Formats: sequence, structure tokens, C-alpha cells
Amino acid sequence: MGTQDPLSRETTCGSLLQQLQIIWDEVGESDDERDKMLLQLEQECLDVYRKKVDQASRSRAHLLQALADSKAEFARLLCSLGEKSVAGIPERSSGTIKEQLASIAPALEQLCKQKEQRIQEFADVQAQIQKINGEIAGNLKIGEHVGTPVVDEDDLSLKKLDEFHSQLLELQKEKSERLHNVLDFVSAIHDLCAVLGMDFFSTITEVHPSLDDSIGVQSKSISDNTLSMLSRTILSLKEDKKSRLQKLQELASQLCDLWNLMDTPEEEQSLFSHITCNISASVDDVTTPGALALDLIEQAEIEVERLDQLKGSKMKEIALKKQAELEDIYARAHVEIDTMAARENIVSLIESGNFEPSELLNDLDNKVSKAKEEALSRKEILEKVEKWMSACEEESWLEDYNRDENRYNSSRGAHLNLKRAEKARVLVNKIPALVDTLVAKTRTWEEDHGLAFTYDGVPLLAMLDEYTILRRDKEEEKRRMRDQKKFHEQLTTEQEAIFGSKPSPARSLGPKKAVGPRAGGGLPNGTPNRRLSLNTHNNSMNGGRSTARDGRRESARLAAPINYVAIAKEEAASYVSSNDPIPVSP
Repeated sequence: MGTQDPLSRETTCGSLLQQLQIIWDEVGESDDERDKMLLQLEQECLDVYRKKVDQASRSRAHLLQALADSKAEFARLLCSLGEKSVAGIPERSSGTIKEQLASIAPALEQLCKQKEQRIQEFADVQAQIQKINGEIAGNLKIGEHVGTPVVDEDDLSLKKLDEFHSQLLELQKEKSERLHNVLDFVSAIHDLCAVLGMDFFSTITEVHPSLDDSIGVQSKSISDNTLSMLSRTILSLKEDKKSRLQKLQELASQLCDLWNLMDTPEEEQSLFSHITCNISASVDDVTTPGALALDLIEQAEIEVERLDQLKGSKMKEIALKKQAELEDIYARAHVEIDTMAARENIVSLIESGNFEPSELLNDLDNKVSKAKEEALSRKEILEKVEKWMSACEEESWLEDYNRDENRYNSSRGAHLNLKRAEKARVLVNKIPALVDTLVAKTRTWEEDHGLAFTYDGVPLLAMLDEYTILRRDKEEEKRRMRDQKKFHEQLTTEQEAIFGSKPSPARSLGPKKAVGPRAGGGLPNGTPNRRLSLNTHNNSMNGGRSTARDGRRESARLAAPINYVAIAKEEAASYVSSNDPIPVSP
């Protein structure tokens, strides 16, 4: 019990060798066998050590490769992320391989996470850019999503990311502008369709389905093709609007002309006020929905056609109405025309049936237009003729007034006649200058128009010349009467000196003349009958007029004052009738 079993001791190479020696001694192995077995043991030990060394070498190589790969990955990540360094990493490598691996692992893990985040940021930005580019190019359909973009992992720097953000910002701005333009175009098309009475939904969806109101604003197409089609659609609708407005205005104008021709009641005209209200409107002024709808234009066309047919049955009445308008213009312009022949011509033409109603009315319209132009060219001269005739009437009244011996009596209205006489004298003094102006303007008019200026069929220059002659004759008669009166007064004075005072024989030369009706067709108050004096030439142009004129001149000394305008007009008419015809206006 005092001895200890050798196997129970700590097993080592030396103890095992001792046990092997003991066993060999007991067995009685020879030295050669012992050497051989020891050599074999030594070789086996070398193999085990060599294997362990090789394994350790391979492990160290793996660690060194891992360290090199980590450093390379670290450098690549730094370069890719655009970073110069990472906090916590020593600039110089020290310690064992495992220590170095342990020190670089956290920074490498941090960079890997940062890389993944950066890749996601790049992917998000590039996806938005790709989507907007697709919307602008028109490659994306409604509800379609873009694929995952390919991110360049070799350049994940913040500078590159900022460039993508700037690009995205520009694209978002462009998208906003395009979307604004699209909405403006859609609104314009909506308004145009409303005015034209067209279906807005079908019109806008023909351009692109996404432009329907049921689709959100951000999903609407903003492609170049969509904008171009919207622009073309607006131009087409505007052209339609312009052409329809022009057509409607032409129809409205025809309606108004037909209404005026046929004296259509206001109540009937009011039924088409929605058509005539835009007769003078510009294209931009017409904004009422349905104002230019096709059914509205068709309604106007039907009404014009109906009135045209009605106009054909009332053509005689319409044509004679226009002829009456023409005659009225010439009458107010004091131009003499053959009204009876013109009316007979119109009636015979209509009853024959060989005429085009529109051509007849156009011909009458042209005549009315020319008559208005001629009346306008005669207006200034006619106004001065009116002043001249008014002045001559006042002159005749003034002569009657001056001949009245009771004009200064304190009778009723005497002060009014006195004021009128003062004004009449001023007006009469202006007659010579007025006549000279009339002559000059009339001659200028005749030179410009190449025909004589007539007043109710009588050449105005002949009237003015005759008036000048009559006025000169009148002045000579006044002068002769003054000389004769002076002679009688002188003779009376001589008789009184020889025979004594006697009643003056001058009082028996003629009866007292009261202010009353005159030979010139005046009224009892001395005012000339102007209508009579201006229209007495129609049935008075004959040979007996000259004899009557000579008789008037001979009796002017005792008769009432003469209406010189009427006489001048009659004398001029007589002169024209006895000579070659003078070209006059129609």
C-alpha cells in the first residue's frame, strides 16, 4: 500500500517513456527493437508537431488575409462614401493580427451600415428622378411604378447625392410648371367646350385619359405629347369659336336687316335676343355657356331662311319702302328725281318675276348709300342756302315793317317788332357776303363733282346770279324813287312860292300800303310763305314767266316788297328751260 501506481502519476512524455522502459525490461525487448521503436516514436512526434505548425501557419495566413481584406474594404468604403477617415481607428497598425482585426471590425461595420443607408438614399432619389423623367417622356401609364434603379456603389459620396437632389429639385420644379400648364389648358378647354356646347369629358379624354376630373392632380399626364395635344386642341376650339361667332354674327346681322325691312315687332325680335346680343362682340367677349352651340346656329339659320321666304312675298312693300327712304334722302337734300318713274319701274320689275330679290334690294341699298354720301357732300352748302333764304325772308319783312307808317305807335307788340327789325338789319347786311361764300363753295363743289349743284331742280348758281340781278334792280329802283321824290319836293316848293301853300300832290301818287299779304306769297304778318317760295318752280317754267317778271319789275314801285329768293328761283328755272340742259346730280 506504500507504493503508488505509476499510471496514477501525471502523464508526461518522460513518464510514458519510463513506463515503456519498464515494460520492455519485463518483456525483455532487445536494444535494436527498443531503438527502432524509439525512432518510430520520435518520427510520429515530429509529424504531429509538423501538422500543428502547418495548421498554425494556415491560420495565421487566413488572419493576415482577413486583415488585408478588411483594410482594403475599409479603404474602398471610405473612397466610395467620400470619407477621409473614421473616428476611433488608429492611423498606424500595431499589436497582434487578432488585435488589429478586433480594432478595425467596429469601424468596418459602421461603414457598411452607412453604405447601406447611402445606397437607399441614392435609390430613393434616383427612383423619383426616373419617375418624373418617365412622366415627362410619357413612358409611364396611370398607376404604373418604376423599377428599382441601379445605384453606382463606387460613388456614394454626399457630393454625388447632392447632385441627384439638385437634379430632382429641377425636375420637380419642371413638373410643377408642366402640371400648372396642363391645368390651365384643361380649364381653357372646359370654358371653350361650355361656350361651344361640346362634351368636355370626351374632348379632354381624347387627349389623355388621366386628364379626367376623377383622377388626382399629381397623376395627370404632363408629357410633351400631352401638352402639345392640349395646345392643338385649344387652337382648334378657338378656331371653331371664331368661325361660329362669325357665322352667328352674319346670321344676326341678316336677322336685324330682315326685321328692319319687315318692321318685325319687338316681341318677336326678343325671342332671338340670345343670338343678336353678340352681334358686335369680340371672340374673347363671348363667355356665356352654349352661346355658340351648333343648335343655336341652326336655329338662327332656320329663322333667316323663314324670313327670306317671307321677304319674297313682301318684296313689293319692302322695295317701295326703300324707294321711299331714297326719296326722303333726296328730298331733304333738295335733289329732284323722277319718283313716279322709279316706283313704276320697281313695281313692273317685281310683277314680271324676272328678278332676284337680293339683287334688287342690294341695288336699292347702294342707291341709298350713294344718296347719303351725296347729301353729306351737299350739307354745308344747303345749310348756307337755308341761312340765305332766312335772311331774305327777314329782308322782306323789314321792308314791310319800314313801309308801315304806324310802326312806332304804342300798339301791342310794337316793341317786339322793333327788336326784330334791329336784328333783321344786322342779318340783311350780311347777305352779300353770304351770297359770295355760297357762290365760291358751289363752284368748288361743281368742280369736284363735275356737275351742276341744283336746288329742287334749279341750278343754285343761276338762282344766286338772278338774285344778285334782282337785288341790283331793287337798289336802282330805290334810287330812282328817291330822285323822283326829291324832284316832287322841289316842284312843290316852287309852286308854293308862286301860288301859295297847297296840299302836297305826293300823297296822291299811290294808296297807303298796309302790312299785309304780299305779292311774293307772304303771310298777313309780313313773313314770307317759305314753303310756297321754295317750291313754285314745278308748274311755272314757261314762256309767260318772262312777261310776268317784267310786269313785276315795272310795278315794284307801288307793290309790296318782293320775295327775292322765289323770284330768283323762278327766273333761274325759266332760264334753264330756255337753254341747253345742265348736268345735275340724280
